Amino acid sequence: MKHFILFTLLILSIKGLAQQPAKPNAVELYNQIQKINFLGSVLYIAAHPDDENTRLIAYLSNNVKAQTGYLSLTRGDGGQNLIGSELREQLGVIRTQELIEARKIDGGVQFFSRANDFGFSKNPDETLQIWDKNQVLSDIIWVIRKFQPDVIINRFDHRSPGTTHGHHTSSAILSYEAFDKVNDAAVFPNQLQNTTTWQPKRLFFNTSWWFYGSKEKFEAADKSNLSKLQIGTYYQSLGKSNQEIAALSRSRHQSQGFGSTGTRGEEDEYLEFLKGDSPKDKTNIFDGIDTTWNRVKGGKAISDILGNVEKNFDFKNPSASVPELVKAYDLIQKLDNEHWKQIKSEEIKKIIAGCAGLYLEAVTENQEATPGSAIKIKLEAINRSTVKMNLNTVQTFPSSMAIQSVTELANNKSITRNIDVELPNDEQFTNAYWLNQKGTEGMYRVDNQENIGKADVLRNVKVIFMIEINGVTIPFERNVIYKYNDDVKGEVYQPLDIVPAVTSAFTEKVYIFNSDRDKTVNVKVKAGKDAINGNIKLDIPQGWEVSPTEIPFTIDKKGQEVLAVFSVSPSEEASEISIKSIVTVDGKTFDQNKIDINYPHIYKQIVLKPAEAKAIRLKIKTKSEKIAYIMGAGDEVPKSLTQMGYEVDIIKPDEISTEKLENYDVVMTGIRAYNTVNALAFKQILLLDFVKNGKTMIVQYNTTDDLVTKDMSPFPLKISRDRVTEENAEVRFLAANHRVLNYPNKITAEDFKGWKQEQGLYYPGEWDAAFTPILSSNDKGEKPKNGALLIAKYGKGNYVYTGLSFFRELPEGVSGAFRLLANIIAIGK
Repeated sequence: MKHFILFTLLILSIKGLAQQPAKPNAVELYNQIQKINFLGSVLYIAAHPDDENTRLIAYLSNNVKAQTGYLSLTRGDGGQNLIGSELREQLGVIRTQELIEARKIDGGVQFFSRANDFGFSKNPDETLQIWDKNQVLSDIIWVIRKFQPDVIINRFDHRSPGTTHGHHTSSAILSYEAFDKVNDAAVFPNQLQNTTTWQPKRLFFNTSWWFYGSKEKFEAADKSNLSKLQIGTYYQSLGKSNQEIAALSRSRHQSQGFGSTGTRGEEDEYLEFLKGDSPKDKTNIFDGIDTTWNRVKGGKAISDILGNVEKNFDFKNPSASVPELVKAYDLIQKLDNEHWKQIKSEEIKKIIAGCAGLYLEAVTENQEATPGSAIKIKLEAINRSTVKMNLNTVQTFPSSMAIQSVTELANNKSITRNIDVELPNDEQFTNAYWLNQKGTEGMYRVDNQENIGKADVLRNVKVIFMIEINGVTIPFERNVIYKYNDDVKGEVYQPLDIVPAVTSAFTEKVYIFNSDRDKTVNVKVKAGKDAINGNIKLDIPQGWEVSPTEIPFTIDKKGQEVLAVFSVSPSEEASEISIKSIVTVDGKTFDQNKIDINYPHIYKQIVLKPAEAKAIRLKIKTKSEKIAYIMGAGDEVPKSLTQMGYEVDIIKPDEISTEKLENYDVVMTGIRAYNTVNALAFKQILLLDFVKNGKTMIVQYNTTDDLVTKDMSPFPLKISRDRVTEENAEVRFLAANHRVLNYPNKITAEDFKGWKQEQGLYYPGEWDAAFTPILSSNDKGEKPKNGALLIAKYGKGNYVYTGLSFFRELPEGVSGAFRLLANIIAIGK
């Protein structure tokens, strides 16, 4: 399997070099050799990024030496983001990369299904109704057939619906069902054009005291059906415990705030046997399964060679193993078993290159290129050993250019060559492949069966170095990459991205028209190559008007932007429309927006989406409040407030003072501010004085995690896990005559139609009598939740706490959310 992640990457990732190529040391190479002699696989299955048990994955991959996969059914799109404002698909892209980086540390292999994380679900019935159950089951079976695990481990219990996230239970239900169907040729027979049926030996549930309700109950429980694995291994050669490695892996989930501290010492994991062949040795999940080279025809000779390599490995001179490794590689190419042939071929090539100090690289001058353009690539090949080898051919893809020139790779003498490669005119743009086509609320659309399950963005621009060693020619594939030197970080690697010749983006996602007056709509046009000339226009529905109808532009240099300024007049009737940006260059039209996602813990990512914005002719009244906004975990609410006509300043917590606050009518805190902004613990007294003196404070939702202060509210208030996930659930007015529902806008049930993903989350479950609850709502079959919007008089002012998901609704242009928020802001008028 091409994307099999080796133990060699472990130390590199730990050192923070996740974006640099592997340069393994002797200890890492020895661990790779041990791992290549183990032919067994285990697949861990759960619902989301961060659901996986990194302690168990690290143990199985690095101690047992098994090929260990993690199938996350979703990419985590429905979660929150602690490091930026990206949500939904963009957050899914971030969390995908975080999982890929985590697997580099714990040694696993990452997979996904097409299921979309549509948000919190309270039971599997709802989940499987919104997901296409048959498609997700198909994806699970596809991954099992391709990965061929001997053992499957579920993170969650298929027998306990309603006790945890509906996605969680659904992942276990579908895995349990797939176990019996994966070996049936009549089930999803179309898959068998590209793979074969497969039957795992056994299925487990990774249980723990948490599933029993308490540690005491777990201690007293019958454990006769449980396997116990002692996962507290200390890896002497690495100087780290298994739990310390797992914590480093877990800490890659930065967008979710899952930084983890490693532990040391003995620790147990429990697996409940569910199906298949029960192991006699409860401490060995592979008991009774042949995990040696004997499981494949022709494996005995390979085993003999690699056994001797492991036994005689010279830590001072790893290159001494290369001749025997090459013999083993040659025998692996003769195997009939295509599955293990592919996996072990990729493993042993990495080992050969590592032992020989063989460094191969293809670097381009620019990080982005356009289809049909020529890119300059610098090739480098160096053999840092005394093993004799030749570079015979270099093959480029997808241009299929072959450079044939036999060159001796002498010890420690770098060979470099510059080549020009023409990219095909139809070369696909770089994008998260699961976003290329419009899906549904519950599913992404991926038509190419071979791509389903793959974790990463698909990149086609590659170079293959054909290296001859002892008469055996070995292909070493390298992606073409871009690298540069940063004055602080040093050598930085990034992937090569293929981008459109021109992209465009509205400066706002939503434009609010609350009068008949024109509004300025700005569109940024960005060049993907030099010397761009064209025209831009707005595609706008009938009844709306735009001026001018078209704007010509010229951009000299790649990466530069120009601003096109239009004036848009709204329709007389209340309506919501989509405005699209259309750019024409040399007779070709371009209608995509390129979104750059750049965080230091993952590779730079781009997302291509239609270049469009929402315009709303909204009957909304606002006052002239001046708002101070304190950012929390990250959201785009301030942009929406500006669109509504408010004067908004984002103030840093350390800037908060009595004098500064005097300039504002309203203070509003961003989502999870009291979970993430430590300075609020010291500034809270000033904020409450602000309210007491006659102003308004609006606090958006916080979670039950540690709060930076217990005095978040002027009166007792206890946050719970209550939420309303059915976005169109009936909303009842508990205080129909309250000012917030009547001024300056009359709020009705219509204002709660068309909400996205959820109505709200982490509502307070208990509150002081000083608070007036305004709204009541609940998911089907549940008791009313009354904590969505709480308002209290404090001194001369008003304190407002709300769990309503304004952070989702406003960027989506939900008109009722704008109207209600305008009333909340105006409550002090």
